[in-house]
Amino acid sequence: MLLAASLALLFLYHPQDAKPVDAQETFNRAEALLRRGFPVLSQELAARGYDQSQNSNSVWAARFQALEAEALEWRGMYEETLRLMAAPAPAGVSGDEEIHKLVIEAVALIHLQDIAEANKKVASAQYLCSLKATGECGEVIRAQGLLAMELGHFSEARDFFLKSLRVAREHSDRQLETTALLNLSAAAIQQERYDDAVDWSSSALKAAQDLGDENLAEAAMGNVGWAYLGLGDTSRALDLFLDAEKQAKEIGNVRNQLKWISAIGNTALGTGDSARALQSYRDALMLAKQIDSNEDIINSLEYLAHVSIDQGNLDDADFYLAQLVPRVQATASRLDDLDVVLAQAKIDAARHHDEWAKGLFRGVEHDPDSQTSMRMGAEHALARLFEAENNAKDANTMYRTALKTFEAARAELKDEDSKLPFLTNATPIYDDYIHFLVHRGQSRRALDVADQSRARTLAQGLGIDSDKPTFTPAALRPEEIARKANATLLFYWMGARQSYLWAITPRRTAVFALPAQDTIVPLIGRYRRALLGPEDPVEAANEDGRALYNLLVAPAARLIAPGAHVMVLTDGALSQLNFETLLAPGPGPMGATARPDAAAHYWIDDVTLMSAPSLSMIAAARPSRGATGRLLLLGDAVSPNPDYPELPMASAEMSAIERHFPAFARTVFARQSASPAAYLKSAPAQYAYIHFVTHGVASRTDPLDSAIILSRSGSGEDSFKLHARDIIHHPIHAKLVTVSACYGSGARSYAGEGLVGLSWSFLRAGAQSVIAALWEASDESTPRLMDNLYEGLEDGMAPADALRRAKLALLHSHSRFRKPFFWGSFQIYTA
Repeated sequence: MLLAASLALLFLYHPQDAKPVDAQETFNRAEALLRRGFPVLSQELAARGYDQSQNSNSVWAARFQALEAEALEWRGMYEETLRLMAAPAPAGVSGDEEIHKLVIEAVALIHLQDIAEANKKVASAQYLCSLKATGECGEVIRAQGLLAMELGHFSEARDFFLKSLRVAREHSDRQLETTALLNLSAAAIQQERYDDAVDWSSSALKAAQDLGDENLAEAAMGNVGWAYLGLGDTSRALDLFLDAEKQAKEIGNVRNQLKWISAIGNTALGTGDSARALQSYRDALMLAKQIDSNEDIINSLEYLAHVSIDQGNLDDADFYLAQLVPRVQATASRLDDLDVVLAQAKIDAARHHDEWAKGLFRGVEHDPDSQTSMRMGAEHALARLFEAENNAKDANTMYRTALKTFEAARAELKDEDSKLPFLTNATPIYDDYIHFLVHRGQSRRALDVADQSRARTLAQGLGIDSDKPTFTPAALRPEEIARKANATLLFYWMGARQSYLWAITPRRTAVFALPAQDTIVPLIGRYRRALLGPEDPVEAANEDGRALYNLLVAPAARLIAPGAHVMVLTDGALSQLNFETLLAPGPGPMGATARPDAAAHYWIDDVTLMSAPSLSMIAAARPSRGATGRLLLLGDAVSPNPDYPELPMASAEMSAIERHFPAFARTVFARQSASPAAYLKSAPAQYAYIHFVTHGVASRTDPLDSAIILSRSGSGEDSFKLHARDIIHHPIHAKLVTVSACYGSGARSYAGEGLVGLSWSFLRAGAQSVIAALWEASDESTPRLMDNLYEGLEDGMAPADALRRAKLALLHSHSRFRKPFFWGSFQIYTA
């Protein structure tokens, strides 16, 4: 893996020395240029300072020489650095300055992979430090860490970097402290401890920014990206890599620029964009050859070989491996050796040289130096090989082994916030295993595996210990779960090769093969845009709405009785789709708004729909103790900032809701009093109905940071946010919680689940049902819809039935509110 291992070095400053003013000013300007990201200008100015000082002041000459060398190193020009430092040292150089020179040379040699010479330089520097311990010796310790990193001894490297960090803090050396933090992040990434890497690299980024060092900031930014990529958060990683690449280009650091280009390629590959990945790796290889960097050439060739294999271009892969093997053999890097073996195994498997491939995969799997991702990849590939041979027993064993390897890696993550995105790394294994099981007639087992994956993701997103028995495969049979829910369950799995639908009734379970997710996802995107547009999809006979019904519902239609309650358990992008808005064939039942000769009608006319998280969570749900019929109503908040403007119709909606409860049975917080503190202090467990008339937002990286936006309750920056983590920690017994504004159900869809955010947080806290919006609700129609909802509840209807009746009132009206934009955003979630 390509990492930004900091090359920043110390500049010695001795107040007791006599310093000519012009030399001091020149040095300060040159150093400031380097820190602000202008190494070329810094190098030129340092060279002039050296020329002016070499015959008049040996101390300043040595400092200018070191500064010029550092500028060269930041530009990735290691050979030039060594040539510069090979020049005779000016007379009168102190021991500290000699140590500094040795460290500069050692770092350059490490990056040129001349380990023997680098060791000699470090040993010489250590000897000088043994004679006199100074702050400069912290850089020697850091150089030892870089040597250990190059040799693949990552735990040893981490120990050196921690020691270097202690020395930096003892001497109040902010520059060394920042580089030590950066190197600790690099070691954590190589050890695949990605949550630690996020912490180290984020600390390094902040320290670099506080220091005003653009070079270190660029390197730290990229390392934060690597950490998030390892955790599976590709969108954040890509943004960071793009910023780091741009900054490296502006700085003139070609070596780091090509690293981030390669990282962009890795991210593109992770999202299925192999064409962009291939181009990124080719660009990186071109830059690597331009600066003759063997390390970067090796990395680029490795990436190109793997992408070519994945695309089926085996001749291209052979071409890249032929260039790669002699370079790797010359470096003696065990990780690179293993990567070559893994690539060759994949080629052999693709060419049906099965026995050779198995031997190579087994070698990678059992090698103690293999990274977790390598072992998991080898085990997954072995499972696919056995599957292709119709060796079901060994294939099943190997799929389970790969998942155990993944779970072991996940368990080692200490930061709970890192575990949710990390789960996406196992998606391809789960996907292939489910496909394998279904095609061997084990659809019930496949359903268990799919649900286990989903329940674990949801549990992790909500901060629940997913290793507890509650989240093992459901103890009840699927049909018993459907009976408990009093509904037909539609459980979806979106797959790369094929998707699946399990239709579960109280009497039977049937599985249906659906198209791959690449076929379904574009339809969802287009239909969502149509729902938010000016046309009525029924009147326009929208093809995407009809196609989605035919793909997702029609296969199981004969198992769904008219007027039935249907519980949808969605996966991936399906979480963004309200199934009520799908276009079922024909004019629909009596009373539907479509013309008698209409080609389609909305599926809401046929069934009552709900969304649920997973079979395991439904099976584990216990009946709520219930609360009295009291209402807790918060809304019409004072806008905390321009991002969350006030809702013009919030007051009217709240008044309409209040009318359904006597004064003694309602507690209302509006305007400034509608704050997070008010909710938390209100003893929410005593209310049967909790309703928010305000904005809601979802965190892209941490679902527990999802929040309801209220009025500020203090001076804290986020005092206006009622976070999901706070919601979970305050038990409730509500029959219904409603968030009637924008993005209330969340906005991030992780692999293997629906939306993890506010809706599931309230369910986890104890709510029986939650109503929230998939898109920003209309401020005009929502008060009317909510008034009708509570009217239905007053009539004794269940929340799902009351919500459906309220929606149908809009749909069957002759106003513009009949369009699904006005009623289709709200969904009801239950467990």
